[in-house]
Parts: sequence; structure tokens; C-alpha cells
Amino acid sequence: MQQQPWWRGAIIYQVYPRSLMDANGDGVGDLPGIINRLDYIASLGVDAIWVSPFFRSPMKDFGYDISDYRDVDPLFGTLNDIDELIQQAHARGLKVMIDQVLSHTSDQHAWFQQSRESRDNEKSDWYVWADPSEDGTPPNNWLAIFGGSAWEWEPRRGQYYLHNFLKSQPDLNYHCIEVQAQMLDEVEFWLQRGVDGFRLDAINFCFHDKSLRSNPAKPVDEREGRGFSEDNPYAFQRHIYDKTQPENLQFLQKLRALFDRYDQIVSLGEISSENSLQTMADYSRGNDKLHMTYSFELLTDDFSPQYIRDTVSTLESKLAEGWPCWAVGNHDVARVVSRWGGAKAGDALAKMVNAMLFSLRGSVCSYQGEELGLPEVSLTLEQLQDPYGITFWPRFKGRDGCRTPMPWDDTEHGGFSSVEPWLPVVEEHRRRNVARQIKNQSSVLNAYQRFTQWRKEQNSLRYGDIEFVDLNKNVLSFYRTFAGERVLCCFNFSEESCEVTLPDDSNQALTGHGFDFKLTGNKLMLPEFGASFLQC
Repeated sequence: MQQQPWWRGAIIYQVYPRSLMDANGDGVGDLPGIINRLDYIASLGVDAIWVSPFFRSPMKDFGYDISDYRDVDPLFGTLNDIDELIQQAHARGLKVMIDQVLSHTSDQHAWFQQSRESRDNEKSDWYVWADPSEDGTPPNNWLAIFGGSAWEWEPRRGQYYLHNFLKSQPDLNYHCIEVQAQMLDEVEFWLQRGVDGFRLDAINFCFHDKSLRSNPAKPVDEREGRGFSEDNPYAFQRHIYDKTQPENLQFLQKLRALFDRYDQIVSLGEISSENSLQTMADYSRGNDKLHMTYSFELLTDDFSPQYIRDTVSTLESKLAEGWPCWAVGNHDVARVVSRWGGAKAGDALAKMVNAMLFSLRGSVCSYQGEELGLPEVSLTLEQLQDPYGITFWPRFKGRDGCRTPMPWDDTEHGGFSSVEPWLPVVEEHRRRNVARQIKNQSSVLNAYQRFTQWRKEQNSLRYGDIEFVDLNKNVLSFYRTFAGERVLCCFNFSEESCEVTLPDDSNQALTGHGFDFKLTGNKLMLPEFGASFLQC
């Protein structure tokens, strides 16, 4: 078999540093905490870790507002700690990917502090500045995802600056060639430190329409949320001028050329656009842009075999030779077992969803805690830390419910910290802690480990083509085919057992994956939220 790049078919474990492990007793997770838990992460059978931002930051958006791309925030540790993390991960066979937030910085970044002072300094064009309209209002109707206008007044320059997220996250001006060159240098700083890849945050936000044309309105019946709720005014517009501009592709080619100078580097772009599946394809098709992209299309409330099938098939039809990446959870959305299961959320659903994700064509991102089947945490307004949730409370409660600390054992604070943590470890999570699940052979954790180890031997699941088949409306079914191997994967999305009639009776049940099902001739019986894998 031809050697595949390490990232093809990889399981990438997302680490949210604030919430994995607190090593210094300040209530917040840190880099030494991650190092302390690398043996555990390696035991999960994953191929890589993606570490969410740990850079110097005022933490208005918890690290996605960077004030220095080349330093570690003291809250998380030091540059020596990230070097140690990379070395220790590599010693365990784990690749290390880090977040890069290229579209915007913190307003505390030295570049913005200089840019805001005048219209004629060296950094004056490094951010998106615009004169007000004749009546003093912002130059157009663009909105910020986190609420309100995307424009903030700066009295020093007598102009507005653009921010697609918080007003403390000003957008860089990628129409300025010096900005492009500088950001490539920031990326290369980490390439030289030995990282294996990058998760590129909001990568389609880098460029804006130079003419600053207003976005058209979107009809009520077409409003949908992808990373934001439908009642957020952001959903009221077609975002065709404030992001996803044609020039972005040219910058991605420069970025890819940089990556290609290093060995086995991977890039994974986060996409949020009017047509995310098309943009995913555009940004990863060919060998001159990103290696992979992912979007919010499986991070929604939609949960049905038809929705999964339609989403994956649509992307597959556009990708050509491109390679997808899928995620069903991350630090921005409610935890998947609660989002898709609601009151039905339980271990069987968690096990099935993990196996389903790991069986799709492509690479996958698995968010910390999904191996435990952790549900979403319900927090009070007083407990919230997320400015996004505080702004849109109570209809949207923000992202803190999926960001609570990992429960490691039965001790106070779940073994995450020796002091009160930045977000609470609730009793429902403590009951699902790592130490307890390791001892329970039927736990979600053991099912996760069992399946990832079995998957390593299944080239069809890691590298194969995908072909969907209709067998039962409650069952997601598809073939994975690679080098003469063909596996039929079936996932019961129902809380009731169901019978599936297979095309023929020549299938052979595969074992070792941890799922129980009954195969008699061409009749397949799946338990509630069950799964099966058949050699065809």
C-alpha cells in the first residue's frame, strides 16, 4: 500500500487548555497540565492533539484575542512548556497541531496600539479602517457575530475599525501586503519550533470587500445558525462582502507554499460562510491551498441519517481529490450528546456517535470529554464567563456549557484542580470521571479506546471511499472501500432496536470494534443507538 500522509484518516483530539488539567493550582488549566495528561491522551488511540490558543492574550475571548503570536500567556506557562509539550507528545507518537488566529488580533496587540494612533504611522494600514458615513454612522451595515455593529469608533483617528467578533478583536487588513508577509512570519515561528500542523481559526474572514459594500438582507425563512443562533441579527444578512472574498484563495496559496517547505505539515481551516460546504471544497481542493477544512455543518442541532448523508454527500460531490475533516463537537457548541440526544442522552448514544464520526471518510476532530460521553452543563448567568453568552442570555447561553473542566476522579473539583476552577465541575460530570470509567468495561471511555484501536487496522475506514445506501430511515448506512476491502457500516439513530434488510446474505460480521448486533442471512438486527460493521 502506498504510504499515506499521517493526517489522512487521523483522529485529532482537541485540547482546550483552560479545561484539561490545572497543574499550578490557580483554577485554570495550563500547558504543564496537558503534559501531565499526555499518557492518557495517547491511551485514547488518537493520532494528534490540537491545542486551542495558549498565546499571550488579555483573554477577552479566552485566547482567541492574541496580543503576541510568539509568546505563551503566563496563565498557561512559558515557551519552554510548549517546547516540552511538543517533545513529550512526539515521544508518545502524537502529532501536535496548534490554533492560529490569523484574521484578527487583540486590541492590546502592539500593532493595533500603533495603528490606532494616527492615519500616517507605519502600521496605519494594518487594520481595517473606514471613515464614517455623512451622518456619522458606520460605513456600512456589517454586523459582528458576538452582537451589534462590526464597526467601532476610534477617536484618535476619527475613523471606525472593523471587528467581526468582539470590539476588542480588530480585524487585520489583508489587502495590505505587509500584513500578509508578517502573518506568514508568525506562522513560520511555530513551524521552526516543531509543530506538526495548524488549525486555522475563522480562516475565511481574512479578507473583506475593499469597496465596503453592505450585505443584502436574508429572508426570514432562510435564516439559519451555524456557530450562532437564528435570532442573532447576524443571521439576518447574507454575508457576501464581509468575508469569504476571492483574494483569500491567493493568500492560502502563499500559506500552503510555506507549509510545503517543511516536512509533513498539515493545515486545517475552520469555515463559516454562506455556503460552508462549497467554501470547504474551494479552500481544500487541489494541492495548493489548505490540506483540510471543516465547518459547523455537523455542529448543529440537526440529527438524522438523512441530514448526515446529505451533508457528507454534498461535500463529497464538490471535493474532487480534496480530503475532508469532520467534527460533531468543539469548544463553540453544546456538547453533542445533549445537542443530539436531549433527554435521551446516554452512554449508548455517545458510543454510537463516536463510532459514526470515526467511520466517515476523512479525518476527524474529537473534542475533549467526548470520550467520556459528557453532556452539556447548564450554568446560571452568574456563573457565565463567555461574553457571547452574557450578551445573548437567556435565549443563547454561550459556550461555557461545553468548556467546563475535565473530570478526572471522584475528588473535589473532579481532580482537575486543587482550588475552585474557573468553571464548575458539576456532579453529573464527576459521575462520568476518567478513573471511574477506566474500571468499567462497558463505559463510553472503554468503548472509545476499543474502537480507535480496532480502526487502526481498518484501512477502508481510514482511507477508503464512501458510498451511502438506503436500508432503513432510522439507520445511517454506507460502504467504505479501499484496496479491494469493502465494509458496510450501519448506525441506528433511533432509541428503539430495528431490523435492516441487507442487499444480500454474503456479508460477514466483523468483530473487535465493541458493538453487539445480530446478523442472520440478510437480516441485521441493531439495538437502540447500535452500530454494525460487515465485511462485504
